[in-house]
Amino acid sequence: MKIFKKMTSVFTAFLCALVMLLCSASAVSAAGSGNDSLEKTLITTAEGLTETIIPLEDSDIENYLNSGDDFTVNAMESWRNAKEELGDKKESAGETTAVFSSNQYTITVPVKFEKADANFIYVFDDKGTPSSLTVDVQYPMSVTLKRAGLNTLMGIGIVFVMLVFLSCIISLFRFIPNPELKKAQEAKAAKAEQEALAATVQVPAVEEEDLTDDGELVAVIAAAVAAAEGTSTDGFVVRSIRRAKRNNR
Repeated sequence: MKIFKKMTSVFTAFLCALVMLLCSASAVSAAGSGNDSLEKTLITTAEGLTETIIPLEDSDIENYLNSGDDFTVNAMESWRNAKEELGDKKESAGETTAVFSSNQYTITVPVKFEKADANFIYVFDDKGTPSSLTVDVQYPMSVTLKRAGLNTLMGIGIVFVMLVFLSCIISLFRFIPNPELKKAQEAKAAKAEQEALAATVQVPAVEEEDLTDDGELVAVIAAAVAAAEGTSTDGFVVRSIRRAKRNNR
């Protein structure tokens, strides 16, 4: 508890000094000394904040998260998310850089850690008030390739699982009732049945009419035809006798 109070006092004192520096820098800038002075002040401030944040314990981070200050909460969340991946600090990774764009300053503080390098990226407005902190972990190439390989394998696995799932879904379609297909099958079966029935029906052969019992009638008809033609009955053979169909008028 005493350590926390000490750290809180140190951090609070540093924030007060930060506010004083920013106010003085803003006053100097307003007096016409230019933005270079404010930029140098912000670089010093960002480096000091970085040195203050890195040694914080987990309990200290949790307490600062309850401070209610937007910048403090944002800074603690960014550092907490990246802390486990970085390990202990080794040394500064290079020179701190500052970029002014869109009425705000972006200060980048590079730091080397045991597991990976990281850039502490601070954003200040044009008056020098801090608004956010992002801890950008610079993963080595081996870690990047490993993650890329894992992502590739995961993507292939997901695609394979989805294909198997879709195949199972498609195979179940045959159990879903399809009225149109059922009607088509019934129509096809009825047509085949009609064709089979038509093939079994045979046309009865025309039997030659037996005229042995109509000898007199045949003789009379043959004589009438011969008389009409003016010939003899020897050249006529009557095969059948049928009643003529006439329309009644």
